[in-house]
Amino acid sequence: MSTAAPLADEAPDDVPHEGYALVRRVLAEQGHGSAPRWLTVPARTCQEAAEALGVSTGQIAKSVIFRRKADDVAVLVVASGDLRVDERKVAAIVGPIGRADAAFVKASTGFSIGGVSPVGHATPPVTLLDRELFRFDTVWAAAGHPHGVFPARPDELQRLTQAPVVDVMQQG
Repeated sequence: MSTAAPLADEAPDDVPHEGYALVRRVLAEQGHGSAPRWLTVPARTCQEAAEALGVSTGQIAKSVIFRRKADDVAVLVVASGDLRVDERKVAAIVGPIGRADAAFVKASTGFSIGGVSPVGHATPPVTLLDRELFRFDTVWAAAGHPHGVFPARPDELQRLTQAPVVDVMQQG
C-alpha cells in the first residue's frame, strides 16, 4: 500500500462540493461521530480510495447502484471493495434488476459515480448492506464527491442506512 494522502476537514473553496456538504449535514443530523474528510487526491475507485487512505481495498464500502426493472427504483448495494456483487443474489432479494447508467445514478441519488454516498440520496433507494463489510472494524464510504470519504463501523453504517445486512457477494 502507498502512503496515505493527507486528509482535510473541509473541501477547498474552489471545488464544487454540494454533495459533500449534504453528506456532512446528514451524518451530523443522524448523530454520526465522524464527519466526512476531504482527500487531497480523487478516489473514484475502491483501489484509489484504499491507496489514498492507506487501508485495504476491502475496507472501502463501495456503493453500487442498480435499476429495479419493475418500477425504475434505484437499488443501492453497499459492499466491500475487494469483492464483486452477485446480481442474481441482489435480484433474489429485490426483484429483477438491470445496470444503472451515469445519468440514472445522478438523477436518482443526486451523486455522480465515484462519489455515491450510502446516505443523503435525492430519492431514497432500496438499500442492501453486504455482510462482508463486518470483517472490518472500520470501513470508509464515499461522501458525495470523489474526494470525500467518511469512516464508520459496519454497525454504524447499518444504523445510518437502515439497510438489512445480507449476502450479495460472488463466491470464490
